Amino acid sequence: MASVKEALKFDLAKSTLSAMNEALHALAADDARRVTVVNPDGAHSIAVGLNQPLEVEVQGHAGYYAAGMNKHARVTITGSAGTGVAENMMSGRVHVQGFASNGAGASAQGGLLVIDGDAGLRCGISLKGGDIVVGGSVGSFSAFMAQAGRMVVCGDAGDALGDSLYEAVIYLGGQARSLGADARYEPMTEQDYETLGGLLRQAGIDRNPKSFRRIASARSLYHWNADANQEY
Repeated sequence: MASVKEALKFDLAKSTLSAMNEALHALAADDARRVTVVNPDGAHSIAVGLNQPLEVEVQGHAGYYAAGMNKHARVTITGSAGTGVAENMMSGRVHVQGFASNGAGASAQGGLLVIDGDAGLRCGISLKGGDIVVGGSVGSFSAFMAQAGRMVVCGDAGDALGDSLYEAVIYLGGQARSLGADARYEPMTEQDYETLGGLLRQAGIDRNPKSFRRIASARSLYHWNADANQEY
């Protein structure tokens, strides 16, 4: 096996995706190194299930579920990413330098997902503790049923932002077409400004936290109310 200091390079025009992922999974947990992936050509499931402190750079566009189930690794995609990037991420960092399609960061339980451009529908759906920072705008039903964690949207949002929120918090820099059921605007606190400022710095975004609004749950959906006639 190559030495710890030696970088690894995979050319997906010459080798298979499964061979690359198997090689990354076979690395020892303390065998930290840099990995470069060239010619990804939109392949699905690039660098999934990593459980090592790797530095992975995907030079180009990635397909579905790139960096899914990530743990410890820092994955950078220099292009755009398809559906489900960083899905169920546990820890580490995933950085998409372009656009992210639907379901970015779905069910993420930890770590940080940074998207420089826009994100599609249902960004952060069922978020369970991870952090997401979107430099652009997000599509409809983003943060749907988000249970824990923080989502920062520097641009605008589509319909039903934060529908059925639990304990997750959204920081919105632009305008939402509409808020979802049980989501509401709340006053920003000094703790919010500090938290948001830290997330923006981690994402490399120069933006005044005081230009954002806080969205959280009104908690009216926490308990079933038979008298509500399904109207909330």
